[in-house]
Amino acid sequence: MAFVVGENCIKCKYTDCVEVCPVDCFYEGPNFLVIHPDECIDCALCEPECPANAIFAEDELPEDQEHFKELNAELAEVWDNITEKKDAPSDADDWNGVEGKLSYLER
Repeated sequence: MAFVVGENCIKCKYTDCVEVCPVDCFYEGPNFLVIHPDECIDCALCEPECPANAIFAEDELPEDQEHFKELNAELAEVWDNITEKKDAPSDADDWNGVEGKLSYLER
């Protein structure tokens, strides 16, 4: 079982989670992070580090975000690996908690 980055990461993209990942399984897009499901070792270190509460254990992913499992797997294959924390977007706090952000996902 892997962890999954959910919708609230879109346009927030805090990277606190990246710093604690022992296997570097995070991948970065323009305004979203994903976890590679085949690389995640289910250590649970990333989940409490996310200021947006956007990381879920696969079996605890909210039902309305089930499609993020496939989205994480798909995008992890094409995006670049990220291994160090970066500054969040300047408006990240404004987007934190906004619902219905999937249409803002930049590929």
